[in-house]
Amino acid sequence: MAEATNKIVADLRVKFGKGAARKLRVLGKIPAVMYGHGTTPVHVALPAHQIGLLLRRANAVLELDIDGESHLTLVKDVQKDPFLQIIEHLDLIVIRKGEKVQVEVSVHLNGESAPGTIADLDTKTLLLEVEATSIPQNLPVSVEGLEDGDQIRAKDVVLPTGATLISDEDAVVVFVHLPAEEEEEEEEQAEAAEGDAEAAPAE
Repeated sequence: MAEATNKIVADLRVKFGKGAARKLRVLGKIPAVMYGHGTTPVHVALPAHQIGLLLRRANAVLELDIDGESHLTLVKDVQKDPFLQIIEHLDLIVIRKGEKVQVEVSVHLNGESAPGTIADLDTKTLLLEVEATSIPQNLPVSVEGLEDGDQIRAKDVVLPTGATLISDEDAVVVFVHLPAEEEEEEEEQAEAAEGDAEAAPAE
């Protein structure tokens, strides 16, 4: 299936309020507001189906065609109906090519840790500063072969070229450990061994 283009023809909105927004959604459009870089906020209506496809990607960049003029924007906020999960409104930030923005990017685990261990994703997203037009879909992190007690911190995650880590570099992203029952058994065995050593008569 072909990926939806991020080039969107947007209609200017002149009517506002819940009633106007409801009528737009009936027509298959989503109300949105575009602002930033000292510009006056611009209210637009966007095609709902195309937007729904594009928002499957985090930190989507949209190129809006408003009356023949192109505007590059970053999706800042998505408001959804809490029950139907229908997109009700978008906030868009005006961006420039080459400009850097701060965005949260999801961490994606690859590989398998050592047999019998569990790799916990303790930090699901990292805050990065990246070029607005080169925001990564996710940050792949390999846990292949990691053993009990191993950790991966934010500073260990390989970032895309030109990206800067804003999150705490010492934040634990991945922690590898044994299942709880095995950990308890190991602790009990260690305590028993210590007890036997203390009880053993001195030579």
